[in-house]
Amino acid sequence: MNKIIPIILAGGTGSRLWPLSRESFPKQFLELINEDKNTLLQTTYKRIENLGNITRPIIICNEEHRFIVGDQMRQINIEPLAIILEPARRNTAPAITVAALKALQIFREEDTDPILLILSSDHYIKEVSKFTQSIKYSIDKAKDGELFIFGVVPRFPATGYGYIKSVIELEEGKLDALKVEKFIEKPNKEKAKSLFENKKYSWNSGMFVFRANSIIKEIEEFAPNILRYCKESLTKSKKDLDFVRLDKENFSKCDDISIDIAIFEKTNKAFVVPLDCGWDDIGSWDSLWNISKKDSNGNSIKGNVFSQDTKNSLIRGGEKLLVTLGLKDLLILDTQDALLIANKKDAQEVKNIVLSLNKKQFKEGKEHQRMYRPWGNYLSIQKEENNWQIKKIEVNPGASLSLQLHNHRSEHWIVLQGTAEIEINNKREILSKNQSTYIPIGAKHRLSNPGKIKLILIEVQCGSYLGEDDIIRFVDNYGRVVNI
Repeated sequence: MNKIIPIILAGGTGSRLWPLSRESFPKQFLELINEDKNTLLQTTYKRIENLGNITRPIIICNEEHRFIVGDQMRQINIEPLAIILEPARRNTAPAITVAALKALQIFREEDTDPILLILSSDHYIKEVSKFTQSIKYSIDKAKDGELFIFGVVPRFPATGYGYIKSVIELEEGKLDALKVEKFIEKPNKEKAKSLFENKKYSWNSGMFVFRANSIIKEIEEFAPNILRYCKESLTKSKKDLDFVRLDKENFSKCDDISIDIAIFEKTNKAFVVPLDCGWDDIGSWDSLWNISKKDSNGNSIKGNVFSQDTKNSLIRGGEKLLVTLGLKDLLILDTQDALLIANKKDAQEVKNIVLSLNKKQFKEGKEHQRMYRPWGNYLSIQKEENNWQIKKIEVNPGASLSLQLHNHRSEHWIVLQGTAEIEINNKREILSKNQSTYIPIGAKHRLSNPGKIKLILIEVQCGSYLGEDDIIRFVDNYGRVVNI
């Protein structure tokens, strides 16, 4: 049997799901579905892991998310075949090209031509059995060299999805492979209505099945420059811990283009397989409301929320009590540092709000108060500009921060949970719950967790400058820049 390699594309930012999804921690790493305790990324692999002859995945993501990806895969006991880091955003054609080349490289000694299952990391599938059935059908067909894209049977005239036109109409309930005629970008309302009424059109799911050599052959014919630059980028890539760091100079030369436009519109080997499984790409808050469990008033509610005389709304509360009264058709998203209140009909416009926030340099547009690092995470609790700041720091078992110093701030550490190993100017000590220590300005120091449970502590910073760039690193376990 041919090996089936899941290729998971995890490079998006999910700005329509702001303020929960932000550039520093986008939607694919969030637990968005009420009944699912896994993140979208974790669910993407888990729903196909028992498909049969499936290998561990190859995951492609942005460099800044590498440790989040690694950590979330470890949480479900999966060690990817490779985590490939994109040094620049170049859409799906370069990403899939690199993944296909890497797959052939990994299984070169076995002299096999693996089948690639291309998946997005942020999709919702209601009926997994139907999804699996379509995948198995496509895998069997892909052995002959054809390229397959899954076209979702439309449920309404959507303006948030692209469309695929097949040469003949889709037959309801029939699993078939139809020749692709063309792709349509996200349409306006009037155009979407006409596409919805035409049975030749399906939603573009962004999921594919094909042999590695089959897609490489088509890329060589229709996008030779992408193939050339991806080969160079992979050849000159560097191994960095568990990651493959692509060469930036070559990868950045690739066209910023989707695999749909670069290959599927041009080749005569492209087929669309109808997919009718309750699919959604969770691209906006109204789409999340559509697929979420709701109360008797049509509300999807999560968090510390008390709702009265409120209907057909999506509400996500934070730590403080959120009370609603006399509301209808609203989106209410409360986080520690940002609150969004919007009409549900305007859900697609959240992306433009984020663009405006970033243009005006609101840090909340890109960054969460909780920031993730390879050793764990920290949460900014309270801050007085250029004076003091309080953080909650969580360090994973066996992990260590870099050996570092700060030129502009001192730090107080108070242990709340676990065991802390502290190094200050070459002196070491062990701290337990309720114990504390002080790190003067300019002291070379390091924090480690030698225990088997998560280390949690409070850090109080005092100084004239509290920026994250006031760090001089001497030793680092995670391949980050060492200054001296």
